Amino acid sequence: MSEKSPEIEDDTGSYESGLPGFLGTIDVFISKVEAVMLAMGVILMAVNTCVNVIARFVFQEGLFFSGEINRILIILITFAGIGYAARHGRHIRMSAVYDAIPTKGRKLLMIIIALFTSVVMFFLCYHSYGYIETLYERGRILPALGFEIWWIYIWAPVGFAITGIQYFLTAIKNFTSKDVYLSTGVVDGYADTESEV
Repeated sequence: MSEKSPEIEDDTGSYESGLPGFLGTIDVFISKVEAVMLAMGVILMAVNTCVNVIARFVFQEGLFFSGEINRILIILITFAGIGYAARHGRHIRMSAVYDAIPTKGRKLLMIIIALFTSVVMFFLCYHSYGYIETLYERGRILPALGFEIWWIYIWAPVGFAITGIQYFLTAIKNFTSKDVYLSTGVVDGYADTESEV
């Protein structure tokens, strides 16, 4: 039996926000919505794919709508996943300059980065909503499932909005705490995962 390394963060349990009061409640609520979206999306995609493979093997013909369902679920998982990655500080960072400056400078830079990223996410949310309006006006439908295609892109503005809120909350967390935070619950730093003999 191997024990879990204490240096590696376990984000599979329940999420606890680092923000006080009402902001913490919003943060926890959004984390639960993200968890449900991601879990259901992955489970449904796995079930859909397995059923399609079995149908091809048993009936020599797959489900005609399976590809469209997987397309919908990939969009859902992608846009729910960006909020999840922001919440757990898992986005790719280019940090050579960032790591070289002192803590106060890193804190200021992290606030600027979080606020700028939040603005960009809300900008993308606005434009993705405009894209959905365009699709709605065109009236295109999915050939196999037969419903309007704009429905499958609703997850884009939802994901961008959740991510924008998360980065805004990260900026607030950095304003109100003495440490530098990558997200509301992840302190800046690198875990040393190498074993020492």
